[in-house]
Amino acid sequence: MTQTVEPRILRGLRDLFSEHMHARQWIIDRIRSVYERYGYVPLGTPALEYLDVLLGSAGEESDKQLFEVEGPDEEQLGLRFDQTVSLARVFAQYNDLPRPYRRYQIQPVWRCDNPYEKRGRFREFLQFDIDAVGVESEVADVEMITAMCDTMNALEVGGFRVRVSSRRVLNLLMSFAGIAEERAADVFRVLDKLDKLGKDKVRLELTTGYKDDSGSPVPGLGFSDKQVARIEQFLAIKGDTRDEALASLRALYEGVPNAAEELEPLARMSGQLTRLGYADDIVQYDFSIARGLAYYTGTVFETELLDLPEFGSVCSGGRYDDLVMRFSGERVPAVGTSVGVDRLLVALLELGRAPLKKVTADVLVTVFDQEMIDHYLEMTYELRRAGINTELYLGGAGRVGKQIRYGDRYEVPILVVCGSDERDKGEVQLKDMSVGRQKTDKIKDRDEWKAERPGQFNVARSELVPEVKKLLAVIRGTGAGRHEGT
Repeated sequence: MTQTVEPRILRGLRDLFSEHMHARQWIIDRIRSVYERYGYVPLGTPALEYLDVLLGSAGEESDKQLFEVEGPDEEQLGLRFDQTVSLARVFAQYNDLPRPYRRYQIQPVWRCDNPYEKRGRFREFLQFDIDAVGVESEVADVEMITAMCDTMNALEVGGFRVRVSSRRVLNLLMSFAGIAEERAADVFRVLDKLDKLGKDKVRLELTTGYKDDSGSPVPGLGFSDKQVARIEQFLAIKGDTRDEALASLRALYEGVPNAAEELEPLARMSGQLTRLGYADDIVQYDFSIARGLAYYTGTVFETELLDLPEFGSVCSGGRYDDLVMRFSGERVPAVGTSVGVDRLLVALLELGRAPLKKVTADVLVTVFDQEMIDHYLEMTYELRRAGINTELYLGGAGRVGKQIRYGDRYEVPILVVCGSDERDKGEVQLKDMSVGRQKTDKIKDRDEWKAERPGQFNVARSELVPEVKKLLAVIRGTGAGRHEGT
C-alpha cells in the first residue's frame, strides 16, 4: 500500500483560489495599463541567481532574508529577493540594451522573513516594477512618483498619499548629527522601522538597545543623547506643503556643507509635480522615509492608503545610482518603483475594493439528457466560437437542480437548459442567474417559483448566440432589458 503524504504548505506561502486570482489579475492588468501608457517595456528574469549576485547588493538585512539553494553542479544559488538586483545584472550583462532602458517586470520574489509580523506579508509574493536605467535627471524621479499616483487611481484604492524623501538629505543628517558617514547605513536601517516600532523603540535602538516582545535583545547603535536629539529634530520636520517642509529643512541644515545644493533637486521636483497636477495632499515631502535597502542613493518614496494607514507601504522605490557599477564597474544612474501586488491585494480585500469573480465562464450549458450530449457539445462550441466563455457541465447527466446549484455557487451569469421537449420545438431555455438570486428571498413557495420562472425564457435554437449576447449585455448593464419569465 502506498504511504500517503500529508497535504501541507510552508509557513509564509499560500494557495490562491479563483476569486483572489481574478482580483490579482485585475490588479496586474490595471498596473500594466499605466506602465505601458508611460512607455515601459516588459522584461523577465530567472527566479534563481548566482549567490554572489545577490549577496551584499542590498545590505545585511536582505542577506539574512535570502533563500539559498544548491544547484545540481553544487553551484551556490539564491532565489531573488527583489527584481532590481536582477535588472542591474541584466543591464551590465547585455551591452546592446538601449539607454535609457525603461522596463516593467512582474514576477514573484522570495524573502525568508517573519510572515506574521504584518498582515499582507508573505515569503513568496508578486512584485510589479518599473525602472529607468541610465537617466540622471530628477525628471525620471518625478515620473516614478506620478506613475505611483496614476496606478493608485487606476486601482480605485480610495485616498492615498505618496511620501517622498531623499537619501542625500539623510546623508546630510549624518553631518548635522555628528555621526560618521560609515554609520549611515545602520541609521537608515533603524529609521526605516519608525512606522513599525514607533519613536520610543527607535530611540532605544539608536542608543542602548532594548528587549523585544519575545524577550530577545535588540542591540543599540550606541549613539549619544545629543546625536539622537539631532536626529529627532530632523524627524520632527513637518509642513502642510512640500515647499514648507523644504523651508524647515533648509533652516535646520543652515551651515551644513552642501545642503543648499542637495535640496535644490527636491525644490525643482516639487514645482514640476505642482504643474502636472499632483498636489501637496497627494505627494508629501516626509523626510523620515529612509527605505531599508542599502542600494538607494537618492530620492526614496512610499505609498500609503489613507483608509488603512497602519497597513504600511503598498508601493515604494527610489534612486539607486551605484547598483549597476557593482557588476560593470561603470556608474549608471537608475530609479524605479515597485507595487507589492499580493500585499495590495490583501489591503483591497480588507477595504472591500477588490473585484471578486469566481469563474471565467459566462455561460454554463447543462446536461439534461445524456443521450443529447452531441447536441450540448454543438451548442457549447457554437458559443465558444462566437467568443463567449462557455462551460459544459461534466458532472453527469440528470438532476438539473444540482447543476443549477453548481452554476449558482460559482456565480455563472447564464445557464442553458435543453431537454427533448425544447429540442423537438427547436428551442433552448436561457436562465439569467442574477434574477434568480434576487428573487430567492422574495419567493419562498416552490409552486409560485415554478409558475413565475424568474429569469427564465425560451429562445429559438437558431438564435442561441445572438440571444445569449443580448442577455449578457443586459447583465453587464450595456444593453436594453427584457421581461423576466416567459
